[in-house]
Amino acid sequence: MTFLYKGSPERGAQWAKLFAQKAPEIPFHVWPETGGDLTKIRYLAAWQPPEDPARTLPNLEVVFSVGAGVDQFDLSGVPAHIPVVRMIEPGIVEGMVEYVTHAVLTIHRDHFDYHLQQQQKTWHPLPVRAASSRRIGVLGLGVLGTAVLEQLRLFGFACAGWSRSGREIEGVACYAGANTLDAFLARTDILICLLPLTDATRGLLNTALFNKLPRGASLIQTGRGPHLNQDDLLAALASGQLQNAILDVTDPEPLPDTHPLWTHPRVRITPHIASETRPDSAVEVVLENLRRHREGLPMLGQIDRNRGY
Repeated sequence: MTFLYKGSPERGAQWAKLFAQKAPEIPFHVWPETGGDLTKIRYLAAWQPPEDPARTLPNLEVVFSVGAGVDQFDLSGVPAHIPVVRMIEPGIVEGMVEYVTHAVLTIHRDHFDYHLQQQQKTWHPLPVRAASSRRIGVLGLGVLGTAVLEQLRLFGFACAGWSRSGREIEGVACYAGANTLDAFLARTDILICLLPLTDATRGLLNTALFNKLPRGASLIQTGRGPHLNQDDLLAALASGQLQNAILDVTDPEPLPDTHPLWTHPRVRITPHIASETRPDSAVEVVLENLRRHREGLPMLGQIDRNRGY
């Protein structure tokens, strides 16, 4: 039951070392090295599987994503009987909580304005708002969205979350279903997108959605680049409907050199670094899922193909 890793060679080497320590009985290879006999490969961890994995790896039993999402996969090329598992591990969660907390505090404490003041050599203190007066809203209440809200509510922010299906989170107002989205947006001063990318969420962050937020709201985009209509964002910033935007993902990545978002004074861009898997904890989760798979138990992070996540 050979395990194949297809991704960053540097990370693959780290995974190989950890597998050798923790599961030496499992042959482990880093793509393009496969051990020679592709019929022996049962497990694949990848950012993107090889083309036509059913033909390339005829005895494949499980596909693991090395990231928190699977939207980069062409699921039509993975036979329906093969489970696809997204990565749920502490490193991804902790990184996202750190990034979003920093982004929220950057907006809440007026650091966009102070950066502009510094460029103009201006010293002008602004009134400090209580966290309780700032309404945070998270789109997507999976593992990441829940962890982000649990941290932000400790600062005293008025926190809410929206998801397609119902959730309950202590100290958080939870909205569920399309019929509650408008009410959720109307009470949100800082909107954080942590949705999976599906046909239903592609392009969701657009003029129609922005206009349902309070005027002067801000956006933190840590989902996927295609969630956001970038022209609509620029228009919302120009009109004052949105005040600030912090983007960790774009479409494409990176943006063309001439794209106006690069130099917009009310936009900050980071290169898709909000969170990433840590090899040590990721390997622990994968090994636990291998045990579950052998015992016929549900795997952590196994996706529902009908929902796409």
